[in-house]
Amino acid sequence: MIDRLKASGLEQLARQQVDGVVRQSEEGAEYFAESTIPALIKHKIQAHEGGCAAIIFGYNSDQLITGGQDKSIKIFDTNTGASTRTLYGCLGSVLDLTITHDNKSVIAASSSNNLYVWDVNTGRPRHTLTGHMDKVCAVDVSKISSRHIVSAAYDRTIKAWDLNKGYCTNTIIFHSNCNALCFSMDGQTVFSGHVDGNLRLWDIETGKLLSEVVAHSLAVTSISLSRNGNMVLTSGRDNLHNLFDMRSLEVCGTLRANGNRVASNWSRSCISADDNYVAAGSVDGSVSIWSVLKADIVSTLREHNGSVLCCSWSGLGKPLASSDKNGVVCTWI
Repeated sequence: MIDRLKASGLEQLARQQVDGVVRQSEEGAEYFAESTIPALIKHKIQAHEGGCAAIIFGYNSDQLITGGQDKSIKIFDTNTGASTRTLYGCLGSVLDLTITHDNKSVIAASSSNNLYVWDVNTGRPRHTLTGHMDKVCAVDVSKISSRHIVSAAYDRTIKAWDLNKGYCTNTIIFHSNCNALCFSMDGQTVFSGHVDGNLRLWDIETGKLLSEVVAHSLAVTSISLSRNGNMVLTSGRDNLHNLFDMRSLEVCGTLRANGNRVASNWSRSCISADDNYVAAGSVDGSVSIWSVLKADIVSTLREHNGSVLCCSWSGLGKPLASSDKNGVVCTWI
């Protein structure tokens, strides 16, 4: 199954080249780097007061963006571990982050029921997106446009937004709260992971439910799309990490480890830049690394003293970053 996915990924790239589209970002071709298995800690940073539940890397960048319970968003240089900018104006805990593919705008989902958008270069707020009636726990930006984002909140809604205009373009109402979501490669469909354990696929323009599968026996906490767009990684409160074939939505791999226990309803796992590895944090402060091909643990990283809430892998291949409930961020090489 994995071999078939890899082959289809090559076919997809070939089709893109024939079509003259060899990039997904707006600033040039995507940079694909081979990922190494993290073994050593590079930096240990006290990034926030209180927990740090959201960390993301800029696209093809050394910048790491973190969001905390202290309502701040910070940008770090992963070469030095130094903070280069702090973004202010968020009125609640940061529960999720995304960055546009041109690296110009950072968007935070917040417990204040709002989303906040900043200009990265100036550090100034661009928009406050209002309309959700409960905490906003997930946000993602389109893979093909820096204009369109989606968000999910505990008001049982998923909303689509136009960043240029700063307003909501569509609202999907559903009976089970959504904990995590991500755009697929086409920019038209969105995956959502719900408290009822199901993975759903939506047409974001029409709001139509296109497909639905049982992903976990308990709440879904995380959704990540592989770099080639062929696999979807989900994590759940049942302490499993499942890989789905994007086209059939069938499970093509299940990752688990003794002692690896998902810490919260918004614990985020990640896939490496070359789609060969998966990283997920645990209540005991460890970070487990699996080989996708072998479905085996290849490394266990231990440095955190609190539950690990989020993992994010640089698109440059390294480093891997992890964050915990004490506000500590570690980078690994």
